[in-house]
Amino acid sequence: MYNILIVEDDLTIANTLKAHLLKWGYDVEYVKDFKNVTEKFNEHKPHIVLLDVMLPFFNGFHWCNEIRKISKVPIMFISSASDNMNIVMAMNMGGDDFIVKPFDINVLTAKIGALLRRAYSLQEYIHEIEYNGVLLNLNDTTLTYNDTKIELTKNDYRIMQLLMDNIGKVVSREEIMQHLWESDQFIDDNTLTVNITRLRKKLSEIGLDNFIKTKKGMGYMVG
Repeated sequence: MYNILIVEDDLTIANTLKAHLLKWGYDVEYVKDFKNVTEKFNEHKPHIVLLDVMLPFFNGFHWCNEIRKISKVPIMFISSASDNMNIVMAMNMGGDDFIVKPFDINVLTAKIGALLRRAYSLQEYIHEIEYNGVLLNLNDTTLTYNDTKIELTKNDYRIMQLLMDNIGKVVSREEIMQHLWESDQFIDDNTLTVNITRLRKKLSEIGLDNFIKTKKGMGYMVG
């Protein structure tokens, strides 16, 4: 069952969407506290977010940006603000689709199904990476070892994912920096060292000493 989170301040629309999508077998929740959208996101762990642009306190672009810091789940903007600038901004902020109010609820449902198929059909059963008892959860960006689970920061998670996707291979510092910051320019090389050191300390605290190995003059590896 896929989870859907609705971020819509018009409760009539939110309730109508929820009732309709429940009939299609989705698990649906909507946000009530518009100061803490990411809190509800983390609680519900949705597979897709339906996000209005005009919201109390912070607009949908803000919350799209906040969600993108922690997740790659599909985000569909739903808005009456249908001018090209809003649509372009929605896509540039990390949105995956945009549907204009008023909309046909059946068209919306079809779009949701298409987004979910694109996002999850090839990775429906790939939720984690495991190596020597270390489990990296790709859904909630946690790491588990010997029944101890730790939360990873965005950079922790990206480093671990890259290294565990390349078990037994050396990953260069430049490649890691590119993966973290999408650029190897204007980034102080020491910044990566600080990130690696912080992550190693976190791993050491749960018994994973030397899990990330340094290959001098080359980079880092797991395995």
